[in-house]
Amino acid sequence: MPIADSDGTSIYYERHGSGPAILFVHGSGGHHAAWWQQVAALRGEFTVVTVDLRGFGKSDSSMPEFDGQDFPGDVVAVLDQEDLTDAMLVGQSIGSVAALRAGLLRPERVGSVVLGHSLGGISHPELKELAAADRAEAVKLPVIDRLLTKRFQQERADLTFLFQQMGTFNVAKMQDLRNLDTDGPSLDDIQNSGVKVAFLAGEKDAVLSVKTVTRAHELLPGSHLEIVPDAPHSMYWETPAKYNAAVAHLRRTLTAPKEAA
Repeated sequence: MPIADSDGTSIYYERHGSGPAILFVHGSGGHHAAWWQQVAALRGEFTVVTVDLRGFGKSDSSMPEFDGQDFPGDVVAVLDQEDLTDAMLVGQSIGSVAALRAGLLRPERVGSVVLGHSLGGISHPELKELAAADRAEAVKLPVIDRLLTKRFQQERADLTFLFQQMGTFNVAKMQDLRNLDTDGPSLDDIQNSGVKVAFLAGEKDAVLSVKTVTRAHELLPGSHLEIVPDAPHSMYWETPAKYNAAVAHLRRTLTAPKEAA
């Protein structure tokens, strides 16, 4: 069982396939197994790494409380353990915040970061205001309606049930990740790191609007933007074929300036 040491905390992860590396960072209700549809589809062309942040899945969950500021270090521990270079980190929702911070901590190991359904905790007044307005609308909906479309819930009651069950394997909760947003990186911090950033968003995301994500892309020179039609916040789960195609395209095309020079 692969385990990485993150400052004394045991972090569980898995490595599948071979080729250019993609490391997935789950959101508040996920863990390594949530990426089952990605591993199966992508491991033939890429090295696919999945990780459980502390308090999630099989990682150490024995601590009395969790500090979101520790989560990026959990990703770094796996990067170092596997001696990955030019990895592409792919975050889901708030997991994107941990992914971006990990990339900035190890730019020699990370060529690019994909911010899935998230602004990555970027510190910028306009973006914070836009994201807050989106959240104010999102909280009016039941949690499941923020994450999956009504149609999917009706047509795939089985996968909707499994999706909801995923979070029951975790000790840490959403509130344990919230302070990840504290003291986030500036646009200059990201540009100076040499790490490429891509924003991956769903057209039907009820948590973060396409308008907000597009504005973030406009404000971050050199960033990439992928908007997937008819996809919700949990695109990786509901529309995996579209999500996998977008991730594969980004992995094939994103190259950090430091390596292109």
